[in-house]
Amino acid sequence: MIACRTYGRSGPWVIVLHGGPGAPGHMATLARLLADRFRVVEPFQRRSGGGMALTVAQHVADLREVVHEYCGTTRPLLVGSSWGAMLALAYAAAHPATVAGIVLIGCGTFDPIARAELQRRLAARLTPALRARLAAVEAGSADQDERLARRAELLLPVYSHDAVMSELGKEVVDAAGHEESWADMLRLQEAGVYPAAFAACHAPVLMLHGRQDPHPGQLVRASLAPWLPQLEYREWDACGHYPWLERAVSAEFGATLVAWLESHGAPCRVAEP
Repeated sequence: MIACRTYGRSGPWVIVLHGGPGAPGHMATLARLLADRFRVVEPFQRRSGGGMALTVAQHVADLREVVHEYCGTTRPLLVGSSWGAMLALAYAAAHPATVAGIVLIGCGTFDPIARAELQRRLAARLTPALRARLAAVEAGSADQDERLARRAELLLPVYSHDAVMSELGKEVVDAAGHEESWADMLRLQEAGVYPAAFAACHAPVLMLHGRQDPHPGQLVRASLAPWLPQLEYREWDACGHYPWLERAVSAEFGATLVAWLESHGAPCRVAEP
């Protein structure tokens, strides 16, 4: 089974899913926030290697094993950030009877329209100085993991509003895993699998988004709504991609998240083996 960190000793099970793909560790602060009221599992998604490219199906299979190992016959709540939000939906589509509820934080894109808007927003925020620093990173290291980590660090202010970046936990990134996993997600979208497959998920879904996040929350919401009529949406003004770190809204975000999880996290048996 893939490696996991655990937090908390009582309450409903919550599984937090990191973004990237291939960027583990950044959910640790959020996991600690939830640990007083929930039993939290933070999986470290599978890294690249082993002779075969990573796929969404492999990540889903790994998560199914985590749910079975930690939660047994209890349905957990899934809290995914960015790519992790997309993975939560992919998992719920494949194993709908094993999920009590899903929270999507800064969810990634599921169609070309939303992705084009994401790229437009990012381009508008890149100053000449930052573009030069990013170019220097690409030219300065032969190690792809090091390049990805440095690029992500430089882009953190672009993705955020007024966040406490020192609280964003980080582990060793996986550039190859990032490319492989995202390429498969795009393939599945182009084939029409996602987001249509999400119609199989009947669990409650809450989408939490920052208006200053370059990911266009309203467009992502619109792409999901036909398949997830139960989708709830909440957006904050002074907030970027990591709401739990934003000075202006972190307390309200945390209270909103905890209240929703508590209201949907009653113990419940898993219907499938």
